[in-house]
Amino acid sequence: MYQLKIIGATVRPGRQGPFITKWVAAQARACGKFEVEVLDLQVLDLPLMNEPNHPALRQYTHEHTRAWSAKIAEADAFIFVTAEYNFSYPAPLQNALEYLVHEWGYKAAGIVSYGGVSAGSRAWNALKSDLPSYRVVPLVEAVNIPFFTHFIEEGLFVPNEITTAATTALLQELARWTTALQPLRHPELLPPY
Repeated sequence: MYQLKIIGATVRPGRQGPFITKWVAAQARACGKFEVEVLDLQVLDLPLMNEPNHPALRQYTHEHTRAWSAKIAEADAFIFVTAEYNFSYPAPLQNALEYLVHEWGYKAAGIVSYGGVSAGSRAWNALKSDLPSYRVVPLVEAVNIPFFTHFIEEGLFVPNEITTAATTALLQELARWTTALQPLRHPELLPPY
């Protein structure tokens, strides 16, 4: 089975994202193709980038960076679960991405976005356009959840059929792309830097 890291992007108090992240993780486990680990950026609590060396050098000086590097390096694929803040994805997710370079490479990623009327689609689009700079292949399949608070009942995310079908399609494509990209991560094929 592939190692899937589901990254929850919101950190502020009162956030609702963990309800969605928990549901996405359950769906990923149920599909039977992934070993799933949720990485919650609030729990991880990465400080604003504080490494003195460029991440491409992999000369990390802080334990939090080395731990983050190890988690991302062991992944075969990602799902980002993100809210939309100011027409983009949250700053803690951008910070987490920028901590590393090589560890992200040649892996596929799905994006689950949520928000109000826009369903987080602007965050989805911004993240989708940034991921290729890390050599991450963002999937075309989208899970965009409008008025997401309507689907939270007693601390659980209870989606409609559209969201469930979109998540199923995303997971199927994520497994397909993960299989296809795996040979590109063979040590002999990786860039020399």
